Amino acid sequence: MIEIRGLTCGYGEKTVLHDVDLSVGKGEFFGIIGPNGSGKTTMLRAMTRLIRPAKGAVLLSGVDMKDLHIAHVARKVAVVSQSMPLIEMTVREFVLLGRIPYYRKLQFFEKGEDTAVAERVMEMTGILHLAEALMSEMSAGEVQLAFIARGLAQQPEVLLLDEPTSHLDITHQAAILDLVKRLNRQEGLTVVIILHDLNLASEYCDRLVLMDRGRIRKAGTPAEVLDYETIEEVYGTVVIVRENPLSRKPFVMIVSEEVKEKCTGRS
Repeated sequence: MIEIRGLTCGYGEKTVLHDVDLSVGKGEFFGIIGPNGSGKTTMLRAMTRLIRPAKGAVLLSGVDMKDLHIAHVARKVAVVSQSMPLIEMTVREFVLLGRIPYYRKLQFFEKGEDTAVAERVMEMTGILHLAEALMSEMSAGEVQLAFIARGLAQQPEVLLLDEPTSHLDITHQAAILDLVKRLNRQEGLTVVIILHDLNLASEYCDRLVLMDRGRIRKAGTPAEVLDYETIEEVYGTVVIVRENPLSRKPFVMIVSEEVKEKCTGRS
């Protein structure tokens, strides 16, 4: 679905990604992890043409994205950003923004089909009862669901999410990721998601790529990527990795400085 070939890009004269090769298959739930500043968000922006490659290419279904019309890309790829500004519009109005890529020339208002799609995705995300509520008056979890609904209103084949669970409690984190997982499995939606929480990434993603200073350090299944040696080297933090007894996925535990001192006899 998405293929990155020899991608080098950044901002102005600052290069962030260096010669990155990556492929995401149709229907995958694919996670991007790595420390702050490792290039995760830059990679996601390159997948949406917000950043142009200095070298290399990003392909969507085998076609270089630079050769695709922006409206075509918007119908294929939806983005859910981590930024959630207060917006003085209703949830329904906000979700309907996702239908803009389908507007015809000189069309200024939604049609019946657009309204039907918006209703369906609000129901899918569990926010139909909030359709007339103001975005600025909703909780962080509800706002994030509205952002996902707006993305789904584009009827995309690929959903890109940039840290959708940041600032949410564990209840809302699980609700958001369970929803995205259901969409992935039931609707065949290809998901590419940036996550800071290694345990959430391990639990929900089919495959992971670990970024380190603008390069891919490791890629594969959670079990292949999340070993303690690699995590300690990339993050500079002592950890213990064990297997979740139910999912059989890796579970990462941080070792505090106090515990390290006790274990080394320096307390």
